[in-house]
Amino acid sequence: MYEKLNELSDEYRTELCHLFNNYFEKAKEDPFLLQSDIKTIYDEYSQKQDNSVFEDTILEDFIIDTRVMVIKYPWLYFAVRKDIGKWEYIKFDQENVNFQKIEVKEYLQFQETLINGKSDEENWPLEINVAPFYKDFPKLREKTSIGNGVSFLNKHLSSRLFSDIEEEAENLFNFLHEHEYNGKKLMVNELIQSPDELRQALRDAISYLEDKSENKSWNDVRIELKKKGFERGWGREVDTIQNRMQRLINIMEAPSPESLEKFLGDLPMVFNIVIVSPHGYFAQSDVLGKPDTGGQIVYILDQVRALEKDLKKRIYDQGLDVDPQILILTRQIPNSGETTCDQRLEDVHGTEHAKILRVPFRNKEGDVVPDWISRFRLWPYVERYAIESEKEILAELQDKPDLIIGNYSDGNLVAMLLAQSMGVTLGTIAHALEKTKYLFSDLYWKESENEYHFSTQFTADLLAMNAADFVITNTYYEIAGNQDSAGLYESHTSFTMPDLYRVVKGIDIYDPKFNVISPGSNPDIFFPYTEKDRRLTEFHDRIDHMIFGEEDDTHKGLLKNQDKPLLFLMSRLDKIKNVTGFIRGYGESDKLRELTNVFVIGGYLDINKSNDDEEREEIEKMHHYFDKYDLYDQVRWTNLQPDKNLVGEIYRYIADRRGAFIQPGFYETFGLTVVESMVSGLPTFATLYGGPREIIEDGKSGFHLDPNKNEDMIEIVTDFFKKVDKNPEYWKEISKGGIKRVNEKYTWKKYADRLITNSSIYSFWKYVTNLERQGLQTYLKTLYNLLFRPLAQNKFQHQ
Repeated sequence: MYEKLNELSDEYRTELCHLFNNYFEKAKEDPFLLQSDIKTIYDEYSQKQDNSVFEDTILEDFIIDTRVMVIKYPWLYFAVRKDIGKWEYIKFDQENVNFQKIEVKEYLQFQETLINGKSDEENWPLEINVAPFYKDFPKLREKTSIGNGVSFLNKHLSSRLFSDIEEEAENLFNFLHEHEYNGKKLMVNELIQSPDELRQALRDAISYLEDKSENKSWNDVRIELKKKGFERGWGREVDTIQNRMQRLINIMEAPSPESLEKFLGDLPMVFNIVIVSPHGYFAQSDVLGKPDTGGQIVYILDQVRALEKDLKKRIYDQGLDVDPQILILTRQIPNSGETTCDQRLEDVHGTEHAKILRVPFRNKEGDVVPDWISRFRLWPYVERYAIESEKEILAELQDKPDLIIGNYSDGNLVAMLLAQSMGVTLGTIAHALEKTKYLFSDLYWKESENEYHFSTQFTADLLAMNAADFVITNTYYEIAGNQDSAGLYESHTSFTMPDLYRVVKGIDIYDPKFNVISPGSNPDIFFPYTEKDRRLTEFHDRIDHMIFGEEDDTHKGLLKNQDKPLLFLMSRLDKIKNVTGFIRGYGESDKLRELTNVFVIGGYLDINKSNDDEEREEIEKMHHYFDKYDLYDQVRWTNLQPDKNLVGEIYRYIADRRGAFIQPGFYETFGLTVVESMVSGLPTFATLYGGPREIIEDGKSGFHLDPNKNEDMIEIVTDFFKKVDKNPEYWKEISKGGIKRVNEKYTWKKYADRLITNSSIYSFWKYVTNLERQGLQTYLKTLYNLLFRPLAQNKFQHQ
């Protein structure tokens, strides 16, 4: 690219310098320019020319592809994203009018120089580079394959089997031979000692089973099969046993990705699971809306219920009489008010064998920390917490788990420590990565350190995402973004935190560890408004009061025209949720106010009940906009509601009145409320930044909103209700589209099946590549001990 740019600069030397002078002027305000500023300055320059000399040239493409420009005269440094996950770094010398391609290291050094006023190279800054540890690992080639790592891995594994059948058959045989549960052999016993013996035993077993009735079970044939070298785990019914044995023979002769995935997915490998989520208040009631406590609680509880159902069915079909156990590991908070967060152990409602296990944080002296601690400030406690949690887990399960899944940065780090200690397969779920929430938070990390502790946060993220055997994301966007913007994980590819470390290569989104497994909503709570027999009509008087009742301490606004459809917003009152931004837009739109009313469930009305500074600021804005736009007879605002059954019926109640759900956040990792509202039959408008962009098919199953363009956002909602006003069937069309979309793509049943299957496949991959992974794990442990641990322990001084 830079060669062609230099050819252009030779021809248009003066014009190029004039264009870049505009960037140098802008850099006097801020030396770091984002894509929007870069494009705006280019467009303004082009408009001043009668005929833009750069139109349809490589320079125009170059400007469009530049995501960040870093400027200090006479240099301009460009971070160019040519495609998803494909970055180039180029610098331009204004004095010599010359482009040069550079390595990412030089680009990061230049950023550091602007922050510190000098280069720190003489101080030998720490560089983190995981690339050498992945050089022999298989990588995806196509961007369309990102997030579908397990399919790629199946193809790779089956290819390995095909190309070197004897060596890989040995790996598969050894893997099966080591299978056991509670000290009892599964699948293959000591009578079979080699892959060849396994092949022959399988043929003999299949021949023996051919004349057995399909109604026969393992118990009817177990004596003969044990004599041939087989143990429980092949299946409960004879036809299942026979099919799985035949599938293994096929794999050992002519493997295919489909047969390998099916075989590994059916193996009895997962019985006990630990799901880690330490921050916030984790309980089944009376906690939603508390600090650091929101959608992740609902997500994990629904996840656990789905996983238990899936495991019970799998284990039964495998012919085993074992009860799966799932532990949700979270933090015990002695001073937790009316909640159950002070209890050590709590059964999960709707399950038979799932429990919440709570372990307290301890301070340096070993005393229990009695009060809640922000997710930004818990880093000094996590190592000791992990050590004590391991003892509690082993005591509760009477064995180590088969799978550990972390949630959020803190949960992922604790899960990493537990998995490393116990030798267990590790899956991580970020849900959100703080680095992408705050502009240039890596470069200016020092300015926010006392409040957000990004030094430990970002380090924990890097360690956990590299230590994970597989990473679950809710959407493709979360990993790789789209053609116009980078994904959450992609933003961790390369960055610098001046005076701390620079990341030359932190993660590769083409790694097959990434898998998109989208959650669903609880079908017992969230179902279409048309299913009248299931409706929770006992809530209707309460809902009537919430929306139309008199004002009091928890309800603000009294809707005057109650016949208008309702625009429903429900979330925490965080800046990123942008509830106040939508309310401001509504207040300024005469037409939308004429067509609709607004119902908001979120936060507290009384600012004194919140101890979160960001939420308090948003509460003040809500009260301000009520006054500024005189919204008292058109907007109803009530406190956040913790009862999910009530919330489910609210969606349907508002659908009865032909309303809509609005989710106007600046970013949403997934958007569980979007799925809930859609499956309830409520037309849904949601941000195009993050998960909702994939969930909603714009104009078909809902609508995308750009929260950065408030007027456009309000216009989209207004246009919908104008159309509905003329044609009521249009509302039903979008409603049905949303229901159909969720039922096809977003269910917990599909989620659980894919997660357990993935776990089995990655466990096998981990087994056959163990030696290759040891170097990476050693590197991560070194970083943990020499970097993260001192950073975390230093935080005790700030508590």
